[in-house]
Amino acid sequence: MLMRFARYSLAMLLLALAPVAAGQMAPTEGSGTQQSNDDVFSDELIFEGDLFNDDLFGDAFDGTEDSKEASWLDGFTLRLSQQLFWQVNNHSVEPLPGLRIPKDADLENNRLGLNFKYQNAFAPGWLLQSTGQARWYWKDDYEYQANNDNIDSEYRINELYLQRSFGQQSIKFGRQTVVWGETVGNSVLDVINHTEFRDFTIIDIEDARLNQWMLVWDVFSNGSQWSSFINLYPEFNPTAVPGSPFYANTGYNVGDYKRGSETLFEAGTQWRKSFERSDISFMTAYLYENQLSYDYPIEGYGDAVAVINDFVLVGFSANRAIDKLLLNLDLALSLGVQPKESSFPGITVVGSGLDSQKDQLGASLGVEYAISSDQSISLGVQANKVLNQRKTLSSQQTNVNDRIFGSWLVRYRNARSNGNLVISSTLQGDLATDSLFVSLGLDYAITDHWAVAGQIISTTANQQTPMVLFDADVRVGATVTYSF
Repeated sequence: MLMRFARYSLAMLLLALAPVAAGQMAPTEGSGTQQSNDDVFSDELIFEGDLFNDDLFGDAFDGTEDSKEASWLDGFTLRLSQQLFWQVNNHSVEPLPGLRIPKDADLENNRLGLNFKYQNAFAPGWLLQSTGQARWYWKDDYEYQANNDNIDSEYRINELYLQRSFGQQSIKFGRQTVVWGETVGNSVLDVINHTEFRDFTIIDIEDARLNQWMLVWDVFSNGSQWSSFINLYPEFNPTAVPGSPFYANTGYNVGDYKRGSETLFEAGTQWRKSFERSDISFMTAYLYENQLSYDYPIEGYGDAVAVINDFVLVGFSANRAIDKLLLNLDLALSLGVQPKESSFPGITVVGSGLDSQKDQLGASLGVEYAISSDQSISLGVQANKVLNQRKTLSSQQTNVNDRIFGSWLVRYRNARSNGNLVISSTLQGDLATDSLFVSLGLDYAITDHWAVAGQIISTTANQQTPMVLFDADVRVGATVTYSF
């Protein structure tokens, strides 16, 4: 109880510090409002061919403004996509010695997607933005099979926020994401928004982030920025859909957290300072772990009990540009987290000490290199270490992740034919060399409206990781897209 009170107090204190500091950063004439405008209205395009990317239309709004009077409907962009994804290798996996599970080649994804984005700067200093999606799951899609062999559908609003910019400040309220850290795709600080890796069509953290209801306040000054957020309705990683590649049958109903009368909130603040060719940031936050833990059902059967855990994050990040090279560093100290055996949801293992809170130190190192204006490659390495491993453990309990653990990520991108043809690849594995993930993608814009994409994914794993269930899997996917 004292620890929880201390964390609540810290959250309130860190939110109070931002306006105090903002008052000391009185704007001066010509003191850098360009940075404010560029950061507030930027919208990066990241497209790997999947259907659930919230940022599918980033460059649709980069053109210059037309002098003629525009209709509010001009802010809409729509995208229709039909996707097919197969696991094409007939083989078997051996998760335990002597236990072999056959895996037949099969169609996993057969779905039609509709994405929309709406952006309207309807008045000076005001911006309304929303993104959403609809999905229809056809025959042989695993969602179709989970729906008793019937066509299934899904509808979701992703972004929905209103932003007000005035002077050197910006306030944004609604469904949105907050991203901390410099290391591309593999930062120990990128833990604020929850994620959903539903299947192998979503392999990048940028595509898996889910929006939450937040109030974000940014204060800009000459070469520096304060950014604070508060989330009054924290959400958690959704459980895997039955039939999906990531679904694990534990023998119990593993569902979402059932909220009671308690008040849940998250809050954080970050100070960023820019220098010539480098930036540094300090941040702290009071958060809930995105991944739920589970206890056995109270009655011994039925619904597993979802358990939440709050913790304090203290972090630092920095980058340094050297010619075509960008070096990134992220450091995170997490106070009071629960060590996880894997990212797969499941029942807490008896005697493993998973229900004990630990402090954890993490670091991410990243390198980005611009080979040319059309080619780039990046490398990110993440490493974590539990600090107080034996604290609160009995002699019968064992350590979880008693060594340095983490992952590495390599990305390559090559744009050809004036950007109409994009070749991309991703390699990812863990530091223990227990698993390897390889993806090769090809995206081609036929016209301004039509595009096609293809992807090949290969996974390799041994019995030391839950990824062994995907050992020797080979997946091939294709997507046809029409945008208007």
